Amino acid sequence: MNRLRRFLFHFFLCGMTGWCLEVVFTSMESILIHDWRLMGRTSLLMFPIYGCGALLAPIGSLADRWIGDGPLSRTDWIIRHGLLYMVLIFTAEYLSGAFLQARGMCPWDYTGFQTSVNGLIRLDFAPLWFATGLLFEWISKFPKKRCE
Repeated sequence: MNRLRRFLFHFFLCGMTGWCLEVVFTSMESILIHDWRLMGRTSLLMFPIYGCGALLAPIGSLADRWIGDGPLSRTDWIIRHGLLYMVLIFTAEYLSGAFLQARGMCPWDYTGFQTSVNGLIRLDFAPLWFATGLLFEWISKFPKKRCE
């Protein structure tokens, strides 16, 4: 039961963090169109998608054990985990976007962007997802006492 409670706690934290990041990011986009109200936006559908960021830390640990190459330098660890999480986030974004798009519910559409793949992901967001994955891992490693 404690593992489930811990996961749900981290799921909630990642969901809330993702929402906040999205609102800040979309607010900053409004600067490009000279809308100084800086209105951010998100969708309720995004909460569970961002919440799945709580799965990244266990996947990263599993990958480290599977590769089994011993202790990594801080730089190597950041590169390995950041790239892994970036790929996983792109995959989740594409699959969840395709699922929602098929139902006419997808809250994002990147059609028209040069780096777009089927309007579902933007490859130029790679550095953002690299960093966000590391942030979600950090959030998911909060001490166990906080969620028990």
